[in-house]
Amino acid sequence: MMTKWARFNIYLLSTAALLLICGCQSPDKARKKQVTQISFHLETNQDGTDHNESVPVYRENPIYVNVEKKAFIDEGSIDQAKLVDDMGGFSIQLKLNWEGTQLLQGVSTGNRGKRVAILAVFGKSPRWLGAPVMNKSIADGVFTFTPDASREEAERIVRGLNNLSQAIKKDESW
Repeated sequence: MMTKWARFNIYLLSTAALLLICGCQSPDKARKKQVTQISFHLETNQDGTDHNESVPVYRENPIYVNVEKKAFIDEGSIDQAKLVDDMGGFSIQLKLNWEGTQLLQGVSTGNRGKRVAILAVFGKSPRWLGAPVMNKSIADGVFTFTPDASREEAERIVRGLNNLSQAIKKDESW
């Protein structure tokens, strides 16, 4: 015959074990579910239409760059993202797939001297991360830029891009 205290202890132990098991896995599962959306927008002249807009880049001392609203590259073109240490700071390096490489090469060749504004959504709201100038043709499909973000935010952006890239690859494989 089981007493009410023994029954209570079994319930308490099973609840504690369940909380430990679920509690230990949730941060990893949450990290694996994080995704980041990113898009590249080409600098353009203001022409009075609704196809372009002026956007603030860099939060502390913003500069306004007039860009096309329609992105020419988005997160679907990214194969891999990584954080690279760079002269006392860090950069985000994006390796594009074949289609993204072709698009970037065409745009960078035809628009030397123009900026590429980079928009990312990795939390509650979208943020313009940077607007580097394309000084040369980018033919290797590797795009590196210094983001207007803390290291922790940059790590989250990279993790989210890689999670999304893996999910896209998994969906594309039969």
